[in-house]
Amino acid sequence: MNEISATPLVAWVTSAASSFGLIFLAEMGDKSQLVCMTLAARHRHWPVMIGAIAAFAVLNTLAVVFGVGLAHWVPERVLAGVVAVLFGVFGIMSLRAKEEDGDEEVKEHPGHSIIITTFLMIFLAEMGDKTQLAVAGMASTMPVVPVWVGATLALSATSVLGVIAGRKLLARIPLHRLHQFSGVFFLILAGFALVKAFGA
Repeated sequence: MNEISATPLVAWVTSAASSFGLIFLAEMGDKSQLVCMTLAARHRHWPVMIGAIAAFAVLNTLAVVFGVGLAHWVPERVLAGVVAVLFGVFGIMSLRAKEEDGDEEVKEHPGHSIIITTFLMIFLAEMGDKTQLAVAGMASTMPVVPVWVGATLALSATSVLGVIAGRKLLARIPLHRLHQFSGVFFLILAGFALVKAFGA
């Protein structure tokens, strides 16, 4: 009886662990982790983490429910164009940081606005990305719930690591310089998105 009851649990844990390992390795150093890093260097870290985890939870839910076909609901070029505008605006705002900003603590924006900003940036940037497609693919061959749990935990873990790295950067680099570096980073991402939106 114990062996019979243990078999589904082993299968569940195996599926969750496989999903976690694959997605964690795929997402390390990816743009969403870098987005978390730069946002956490400029804002409070808890709202950034909440926004990121919420975005990944929704993305993974859509992936396992609708599968790969989800990415075709919104034309890829339209989605890439929205991402380009969002990142471009954020990059320009960051580049406008002045040296006197470095004498202040991180500006405390309302927590809900940081959560919404983080959620939208990651949700739009990751829609149809390789990790979402990987989750959809795994969900078509493995049990859905453990795949979702493993993938969401993996993406949450990479987001937390990005936030921790962002806070450490804030302690080492003047705030206005960090704003400017993040501005350049977001403009680069906007450039890639523009190429995707208008490229062949």
